[in-house]
Amino acid sequence: MPDAREVLLVLDDICRHLDGDMSLETLARRSGWSPHHLQRAIKRVAGETPKQLVLRLRLERAAAALIATEYSVLRIAIDGGFSSHEVFTRAFRRHFGCAPRDYRADHGGMLEAERHRAVVEASGPCLRLHRQSLHPPRAKPPMTPPEITIRELAEQPILYIEARVPMAQIAGALGKILPRVFGHCQQRGLPLAGPPVVLYGAMTPGQITLQGAMPLAEPAEGDGDIEAGTLPGGKAAVAVHIGPYDELPETHAALEKWLEAEGHETRGPRWEVYLTDPSTTPDPKDWRTEVVASLS
Repeated sequence: MPDAREVLLVLDDICRHLDGDMSLETLARRSGWSPHHLQRAIKRVAGETPKQLVLRLRLERAAAALIATEYSVLRIAIDGGFSSHEVFTRAFRRHFGCAPRDYRADHGGMLEAERHRAVVEASGPCLRLHRQSLHPPRAKPPMTPPEITIRELAEQPILYIEARVPMAQIAGALGKILPRVFGHCQQRGLPLAGPPVVLYGAMTPGQITLQGAMPLAEPAEGDGDIEAGTLPGGKAAVAVHIGPYDELPETHAALEKWLEAEGHETRGPRWEVYLTDPSTTPDPKDWRTEVVASLS
């Protein structure tokens, strides 16, 4: 059975060739695995079958192209790997609840449409994998201290879902929360402004309150358990973590030690910004995550 790292290489291949033949047989042939093993491995790691994953990514990118370009619906359909206008329209209607032309009419002229499109392409593929431990157990070398800088941040509107979960279930909770918030923003044509964010709130022994969020280019109202909020502006200490997610606690600890040594006081929750999508950077040692603390 392929391991998680090998599956990420396949996901990278899918993201780079979405307009081509993405049948299970073709993917299996390129990966060197049997269709059965590939199907099971991708479902285990990504939470979707290869067919579901390919269709979702094609539709999400097509929706962003409808907003950010003036290309015809037919061109977007063909560029996106759909065999015809009719096939695309049927699939789009099932996913978004309306025809492509209606989606464009409702959401065209979106603020920062090109940025939204870039976020969809860069962050959409592996929202379910943030905070997952996807590398085999290994002996850890001594940790290189993270780079920590002081930045001036602008206030950032977000939409989020809050949950209180056991510490050991953070990854599983985010694997459900982040795709829901991302999908909500796409369904309503809300302008995404950056990669996924997770804010960490109150902790009790064994449990933590967290908010899985997507940044927006402009404020939007919440809906049900999807709530509107704001990342605070002003001075903040930012630690850049490079490596697997399961080493993030060490960066949080290093940031805490640095803040104490420098005499800084903080306010509000701390948060992580997932700069790297695992599908386009398969090696966990190259993943970049920012750990942010607002300063008083």
